[in-house]
Amino acid sequence: MNVIEVELKRYEKKYFKILKNFTLPAEQEQFTALPIELLRENLEEKHDQHGIVILSDHEPVGFFVLHSSDRVKEYTDNPNAMLLAALSINYSQQGKGFAQKGMKQLKSFIKKEFPACNEVVLAVNHKNIPAQQLYKKVGFKDTGRRKIGKIGEQLILSLTV
Repeated sequence: MNVIEVELKRYEKKYFKILKNFTLPAEQEQFTALPIELLRENLEEKHDQHGIVILSDHEPVGFFVLHSSDRVKEYTDNPNAMLLAALSINYSQQGKGFAQKGMKQLKSFIKKEFPACNEVVLAVNHKNIPAQQLYKKVGFKDTGRRKIGKIGEQLILSLTV
């Protein structure tokens, strides 16, 4: 049986071609953003937003953004926290455990790449049960805080790094 290796890497332009072709079904797209939407914002020029690629066999299968911007203050009072946003796994790659394997590496990745960070927060829609289950499986805890997003109530989850 092949063990599929997954790693997290900072976004580089060499990943753009694959990331721009990511697709998601409509029921998932309502909860997140496709990588191309975020990369159009010239993410690499923003020093407080960090594109992170989930790689399998050195090929992008997933993507998310870590924010150290003022947006983080909407979710926590911790000045050393980062906000995880817009996690997506390319539809053709879903069901292979990439999201879970990638998120399980989040703590060690952050300790290495962002040593000042000691907490990751995120908002997940109350209707997005698969995402809630994923985040809780990898150690995120419900803070009890809620936020109203574009399509309803969001749970604020936290991961201690």
